[in-house]
Amino acid sequence: MAIVKAFKSLRPAPEQADQVACVPYDVINTEEARALAGDNPKSFLRVIRSEIEFGEGQDPYAEEIYQRAKDNLNALVESGALIEDQEQALYIYQIHMGDHVQTGVVGCSAVDDYDNDLVKIHEKTRPVKENDRTKHMVTLGAHTGPVFLAYKQQAEIDALVEKETKETPLYDVKAEDGVRHIVWKAKDSDAISVAFSKVPETYVADGHHRAKSSSRAREEMRSRNSQHSGDEDYNFFLSVLFPHNQLQILPYNRVIYKVSKSPEDILNELSAYYAVDKGASPSPERKGDVSMYLDGSWYGLRPLDDQPQGNPVEALDVSVLQEEALTPVFGIGDPRTDENIDFIGGIRGTEELVRLVDGGKAAVAFSMYPVSIEELFAVADQGLLMAPKSTWFEPKLRSGLFVHRFG
Repeated sequence: MAIVKAFKSLRPAPEQADQVACVPYDVINTEEARALAGDNPKSFLRVIRSEIEFGEGQDPYAEEIYQRAKDNLNALVESGALIEDQEQALYIYQIHMGDHVQTGVVGCSAVDDYDNDLVKIHEKTRPVKENDRTKHMVTLGAHTGPVFLAYKQQAEIDALVEKETKETPLYDVKAEDGVRHIVWKAKDSDAISVAFSKVPETYVADGHHRAKSSSRAREEMRSRNSQHSGDEDYNFFLSVLFPHNQLQILPYNRVIYKVSKSPEDILNELSAYYAVDKGASPSPERKGDVSMYLDGSWYGLRPLDDQPQGNPVEALDVSVLQEEALTPVFGIGDPRTDENIDFIGGIRGTEELVRLVDGGKAAVAFSMYPVSIEELFAVADQGLLMAPKSTWFEPKLRSGLFVHRFG
């Protein structure tokens, strides 16, 4: 059963929350992070992407990067931009993006639950990113970004959360993209924790590297502690848990940079696997369909064969596209390592696909139908892994609103 533990959060002073909070570390590159932080000394990007304070060409994994992150976190505390709660609590975190609203619970999940597959995964992690976040956590003695977890909706938790949102919030921050982030400190954290103890499992929606790195950081901290008991703060990681029926998954689209074949040859080869319809909508309207942008036109692709049954990974649209188009027609063997393919988050829209192809940066683009949360659960429940870049959850959580210190 899920452990969701209250904690003493390190969080922004209310009047400074909008200056501290920032986008997650892994949705922007160094140049974008540097531009977003600008001349704002309170931006949490200086903690999670501290390489922005170094010159061009700086190794982002150098020792001084992690030490600077630690120094910057301490500076935010010393200046009063971040304050530590004096009592343990859970928090309620509500996000408004246009008409979409989702409300989650912020707390600490158990590393043991992750290690024992009670926190289920659906993506493979990369060692280089694991190493980075593990070192960041251990150096700072803190989890600076939450893992985004999903759980199957529970009426009892819904009622408890709704009650908490009737209170006055700690924060109501509108980000630069217009998304509102509202936070309440729970009045009855114990009741919420008890309700979660009836939830059999949770699922990593976003933050697989943060989750894996939390496990690795725990092992490192335990090796340093001869009095390890299992109750130390490093045995728990920062998480935000949302009910599955409130989540919004956007497609994760694909572009191929270079193609040696003519448009006619591509269409002819694809016709062996798909019914091809010129003039289709840029966004596919049902599962199984894919829209392709090639040579100034959109084409609808509908598989000629029935969708695979039994294996939930093979049935995913991204898997079918890989097997029936990307590999046989475009020569993309392993999308994890092939530099001729790239992945474009659905938040950028199909306009970005057109821009890349028409601008000559890419040769062909594929617009996908989004994976459903039920498909994600089916994959994770069987202990399987999706193809890379299969899901794009939106809206993204803000970093800097909550920090869990363990060292």
